[in-house]
Amino acid sequence: MSQAPKGQARAKARSRARRLAMQAIYQWQMTGQNVSDIERQFLDEQELGDADVDYFKELLHGVPAHLDTLDAALAPALSRGIEAVDPVEQAILRLGAYEFAHHPEIPYRVVINEAVELAKTFGAEQGHRFINGVMDRLARDLRKVEVEASRK
Repeated sequence: MSQAPKGQARAKARSRARRLAMQAIYQWQMTGQNVSDIERQFLDEQELGDADVDYFKELLHGVPAHLDTLDAALAPALSRGIEAVDPVEQAILRLGAYEFAHHPEIPYRVVINEAVELAKTFGAEQGHRFINGVMDRLARDLRKVEVEASRK
């Protein structure tokens, strides 16, 4: 078996994990429910299919654990406070900020693209444009060397 299909399967599994994690983070934001309870609920009730379950768990627990740091990193990229951002877009931005900060092995363009795709699926009609702009500004702060190297 070649590496490309294996790599593509891993990317698809991570995309699915992000999608589920975004929904779970949204639920946490809206309800204040315990993250471990939300995790159990998703594992019991959601069709996980080919999702990378370990990555889903990491994202779901990592965003709340680092919330203050993530929101502080997002603040300069936003024209308003994070609390004024639509809750779906909050969840997407926090998830993307977490990946920028804690997964340098994932190219910044992949993080941005995944966030934009989540916004197209779950966000407001033009929400993906907002997400793209904020994530691009955030990448220039959190992944400065990588962004500059890609533009040469």
